Amino acid sequence: MARYTGSVCKFCRREKLKLFLKGDRCFTEKCSVDRRPYPPGVHGQGRIKFSSYGVQLREKQKVKRIYGLMEKQFRITFDRAAGMRGITGENLILLLERRLDNFVYRMGFARTRREARQLVHHGHFRVNGKRVNVPSALLRVGDAVQVRDRSRKTALFADSLDAIERRGLPAWIELDRKEMLATVKAFPSREDITLPIQEQMIVELYSK
Repeated sequence: MARYTGSVCKFCRREKLKLFLKGDRCFTEKCSVDRRPYPPGVHGQGRIKFSSYGVQLREKQKVKRIYGLMEKQFRITFDRAAGMRGITGENLILLLERRLDNFVYRMGFARTRREARQLVHHGHFRVNGKRVNVPSALLRVGDAVQVRDRSRKTALFADSLDAIERRGLPAWIELDRKEMLATVKAFPSREDITLPIQEQMIVELYSK
């Protein structure tokens, strides 16, 4: 699978918005968006006027970068959302929220979604008692995600729970800190997503 290995701070500067791709660094004065609030590149500080297509493309790129998906996987998720009942744009965002790697990030066991994806790949989590190493696995109501016994004593998981104090715990997740276990209480709703996302632009882009 293709993977981006370059600087993720460029993504935030490109969108002129904090996407929180560097974990704790994004909350410090070292954040690239705060230090250089303009797009990367030699022409970054010039005036850039986007067409309607360009605005829609930027919105799609922003959502892809927030959730850490490549184009093919993002399109597959969009097609699945389009085949569901309801509003396609909302379905897309809620499917992305239900991914296992995003859930691990939301429950506070990883500083970034990229780190959460790596932890899932390495088999540090169990879903309903079974080891799962597929970051794109979709969770259902009632599913319980827990750090496996061998991993609980590592410093990474001991320290990661502090991040939830800064980010906050979504209402659709129930967390047991002592057992390092989180349960899906309900499917997330659009109101639970506080990210600055205009999903209708993505729908319009893919509808052309």
